[in-house]
Amino acid sequence: MKKVLKILGGLLMKDKSKLLSIYMNMNKIRKFEEKALNFFEEDKLRGSVHLYIGEEASAATVCEFLTDKDYITSTHRGHGHCIAKGADLGKAMAELMGKETGYCKGRGGSMHIADFSKGNLGANAIVGAGIPIAVGGALAAKKKGTDQVAVTFFGDGASNQGIFHESLNIAALWKLPVIFICENNGYGISVPQCESTSVEDICVRAKSYDMPGYKVDGNDVLEIDKVVGKAVERARKGQGPTLIELKTYRWLGHWTGDPQVYRTKEEVESWKTKCPIKRLRKYMLDNKIADKKELDEIEVDSQKLVDEAGEFALNSPEPDLKTVMDDVFCEGEII
Repeated sequence: MKKVLKILGGLLMKDKSKLLSIYMNMNKIRKFEEKALNFFEEDKLRGSVHLYIGEEASAATVCEFLTDKDYITSTHRGHGHCIAKGADLGKAMAELMGKETGYCKGRGGSMHIADFSKGNLGANAIVGAGIPIAVGGALAAKKKGTDQVAVTFFGDGASNQGIFHESLNIAALWKLPVIFICENNGYGISVPQCESTSVEDICVRAKSYDMPGYKVDGNDVLEIDKVVGKAVERARKGQGPTLIELKTYRWLGHWTGDPQVYRTKEEVESWKTKCPIKRLRKYMLDNKIADKKELDEIEVDSQKLVDEAGEFALNSPEPDLKTVMDDVFCEGEII
C-alpha cells in the first residue's frame, strides 16, 4: 500500500473509502443519465436534456473534497454535479420530468436544479451565469470568516464570456475561496474549441489574473485529485482562487436529438476508450485497492438506486394547475 500511495501523490487517494465513493458516484451519474435518455426516447420525459455521459470523473472527484457547507454552481449539463454533491436521485429525476416532487416542484426542469441543503446553489441555462454566483458564495464565506469554499463548473464556451473574466479578476483581487473548474469537452454546442477560442489551453488565462492554473486529463480521477486537493486547501487557507481546466469529452450530443454532424463516429469511439469509470476500475483492480466483487456490487447498487428513482418519478403527481404559478418569478407584467 505504501508504494501505491507514493504513486498517487494526491490527497483523496490515501483513503480506499474515498476511491470507492468516487466510483459509486460515477456509476450513479452514468446510470442516471442513461435512465433519463431512456425516458426521453420513450416519451416519458418531455423536453430535451443535456447529458453528462463521459465526463463523470470531474464532478465525482471534485465534489469528494467538499462538504455540504461548501458551495457549487452548475451548468445546463448539470445532473452530474447535482448527484455528486449528494442529491436525492428520486427528487432529481422527478424534476427532470416536471413532477411536483422534484427539487423545484417541477418548475425548474433539467437545467435549474438547486439544493441549498447540500450547498448546490443551482444549475443555470445561461452560459457562464453560474460563475459569478459562486464568486458571490465565496465572498459570503470570506465575510463570515468560515472555511467554506465555492466551486463553479462551466464549459469551454463559458470561458469566452465577459463574466468569466470579470469573475476571475475580482476573485483574485479579493483572494476569494473559489475554484474555477472548466470542463473542456472540446465543443460549444457544434463549434469546436479551435474555432471559437484564441488559446489552445484555457488554463493559461489564469496567469492574467495572478492565480494558479492547471491543465488536467479530465477522465483520470488520479490526475484530477492531485490538483483539486491543492486548490481546495489553498482556498480554505485564504490564499485565493485557482483555475483548473479538465480536458474531457461528452459521448452523446449537445442535447438529446442532436444530429452530431459536426464530429465523426471515429472521434467519439476513440474517446470512449478513455472511459473514466473503466479507468478507475482498472486502477483499483491492478493495484489491489478493491476486488472485482466489491466493484460489481457498487455497479449493481447504483443501478438499483437509479431504477428506484425512476419509479419514484414516474409515480409522482403532476403539479396542480391551481398552484402552477406558485414559486415562479419573472420580471414584467404577465398578460
